[in-house]
Amino acid sequence: MDSVRNALADYIDWIVAFHIIAVIAWMSGMLYLPRLFVYHTQTQPGSEGSERFKVMERKLLRGIINPSMIAVWILGPTLAWLTGAYLDVWLQIKFVLVIILSGIHGFLVRCWRNFQADRNTRSERFYRVLNEVPAVLMVLIVILAAVKPFS
Repeated sequence: MDSVRNALADYIDWIVAFHIIAVIAWMSGMLYLPRLFVYHTQTQPGSEGSERFKVMERKLLRGIINPSMIAVWILGPTLAWLTGAYLDVWLQIKFVLVIILSGIHGFLVRCWRNFQADRNTRSERFYRVLNEVPAVLMVLIVILAAVKPFS
């Protein structure tokens, strides 16, 4: 295992770069998808507009949000393992927040499935409020990663 760690250690800067890129892509989608839901609630199920939103939401989720979240979950723990940062309290708190963000991701997938089946029962206001949750989590996660309190 140490030989794998040593081999990967030479690529830490690349892993960090790709982790940041994946986080940016994931967060972009997590901030945009609930906004699409806000607009989608303003259309009639089965209408041309509703069908257009379904395509946009599907492409965003499958093409950007899901793949980038997978990359975040591969690269982040890899970095924590390579650097030994998994022992730091700031990273443990960050990890909990990323788990919560992943839960929000799962909830958005469920909402998306309801829209796809024309079964959405939630209001525009609900999605406007939900849209703020990933942003708040992102702020907290970035502060933890940049400031590294509790080290």
